[in-house]
Amino acid sequence: MTPWGEMIRTGARLGLAPEGFWRLSLREWRMLTARPEGPAPMRRDDLMRMVEAWPDD
Repeated sequence: MTPWGEMIRTGARLGLAPEGFWRLSLREWRMLTARPEGPAPMRRDDLMRMVEAWPDD
């Protein structure tokens, strides 16, 4: 069963107008909603450790 309600709400959060939502192919939808690949973003505490280790002069 296709979770249309969830998909429509996600599309609305992404700023898609209804016409744009219904024009998307399944491949386009998957690309639009896929999680980015690669490492997770740096956490603030990691950044602060780097700032302390290598301050700007």
